[in-house]
Amino acid sequence: MPEIRTDWDAIVVGGGPAGSTAARYIAEGGADVLVIDGRDPIGSPLQCGELVPSNDEMRRLCPDVPDVDDLLQTPEEAISKRTGEMRLVPPSGKPLRYDFDGLVLNRVAHDEALVDLAKSKGAEYLVDSRVERVEDETVYLRDGSEYTARVIVGAAGHNDPVRKTQWQEESLNIPVKFVLMSGEFTDAVELHFGSVAPGGYAWMFPKDGGANIGLGIQRSLAKGKSLNNYAEDFISRYGGQVTYSGAGSLPMSGSIRSLVKGNHLLVGDAAGMVLPSNGAGITIAMIGGRIAGQVVAEHLRDGTPLSEYERRWNTQMGKVMRNSKRAFRLGSLLFRAPDWLLNIAFNRLTKRFIWRAVTCRPLLGLG
Repeated sequence: MPEIRTDWDAIVVGGGPAGSTAARYIAEGGADVLVIDGRDPIGSPLQCGELVPSNDEMRRLCPDVPDVDDLLQTPEEAISKRTGEMRLVPPSGKPLRYDFDGLVLNRVAHDEALVDLAKSKGAEYLVDSRVERVEDETVYLRDGSEYTARVIVGAAGHNDPVRKTQWQEESLNIPVKFVLMSGEFTDAVELHFGSVAPGGYAWMFPKDGGANIGLGIQRSLAKGKSLNNYAEDFISRYGGQVTYSGAGSLPMSGSIRSLVKGNHLLVGDAAGMVLPSNGAGITIAMIGGRIAGQVVAEHLRDGTPLSEYERRWNTQMGKVMRNSKRAFRLGSLLFRAPDWLLNIAFNRLTKRFIWRAVTCRPLLGLG
């Protein structure tokens, strides 16, 4: 492998959806960018539920985000199944059914496609390389090597080294555990609420020839029962063969207050870019990645202040994020209730209200 140069216009730490998208737009804007990631290949191991809205659904969910088709270019080989229905399931098992245009991904193929897209614009990658710390314009790797850049983007999740070095902000992280299971499943996406997953939800996302099944909980509401026990209980409801087991965590506090400090930016999970009311993170991270990448390129080219990243993020996603945080706070109160009360709360009269909360719209009103 040829030696990679050590001095760059920009370095992105983490090559997931947020990092690769940021790198794509930095490179597209004419700057030299290096992505450093501890994994090889990027995308493995799988760490999430793999559901994303279709581009048409994204336009409805995030109406202030421009050029959705340019941002979200999901190749067919990265789509395992298309779904047209979401079921929100209370403890009674009697679901509320909604039209929902979604894609259940082959997440590993999806992330690899984003890497290829960034490389096609000129981004370079250094994989199987773990970052120890970041100081000023220098990224220090665990193997002792050092890389410098005028701008450094932290996109390595909630344990991101840029965030750990520069930000002192706490977030609520919900641990998740899931499996891939072979077998035959309904075509509808399912979200399950109540004591099955206290403070969070359980899911079944159908895939071609199987499903992604898992849950996340708030440990403070778990009454001493472990995440593993909750996961085993829920997964055992389904009769297929487990082909993969994974785990991770989701930051559920919403986007953090400050996305920029000096010449450092945070994006994706590192910046809390997950919608608390539904756990959506992949496409939200890519929205943040594009804004960050475009602003970094403009900053390097003509001096646009990096604070423009925060302004554009608030313009495109501020309203959706505020609605989602509000719905999550309300949901956290509701999900402390006993199962019998949740069963009453999920009914035909509340159906529209619940859907507005899940899809980050104002709980009252026409918007």
